[in-house]
Amino acid sequence: MSKSCFKYVRVPYRLRDLILPRNDILKEAGVKPGLRVLDYGCGRGSYALPAARLVAEAGKVYALDMNPVSVRKVQSVAEENHLTNLETIVSDCATGLPSESIDVVLLYDTLHQLVKADAALKEMHRVLRLSGVLSLSDHHLKESEIVSKVTGSGLFSLFTKGKRTYSFSKNPR
Repeated sequence: MSKSCFKYVRVPYRLRDLILPRNDILKEAGVKPGLRVLDYGCGRGSYALPAARLVAEAGKVYALDMNPVSVRKVQSVAEENHLTNLETIVSDCATGLPSESIDVVLLYDTLHQLVKADAALKEMHRVLRLSGVLSLSDHHLKESEIVSKVTGSGLFSLFTKGKRTYSFSKNPR
């Protein structure tokens, strides 16, 4: 996405953020101080940046996206806001994070776009702690598509459906 396209795309997201505050969704996902969070497909950072505030200094947020322009923007805004607990990753799949190092994986409005969905879900499974949560929302897919895509490989099980998100637990291998 070019810089000019990026500027135009953010207007609807700002309106969305006013109507549906990101903090409400993050709290539904269980994001709280001290946790380690991976925002997989972070886009312009509408979840990563508030998550960094929620996890506070004791926590850490990793914002991953395949678009370097998006990642640079997230990093820039994090620096402007002195969010030293946010780290960005440019990748279309691999995170480079240690196994079982993440408490919550956010996969919001991204599943429908993943070219390598199975590989991405395997990577999320690898980095998620056994007690961790994969929090997912994708308004482009029906509930049955979301559940079957995530649980089909046997890596995750649906354990709750919230107001705005689906929460999946990691199945042991």
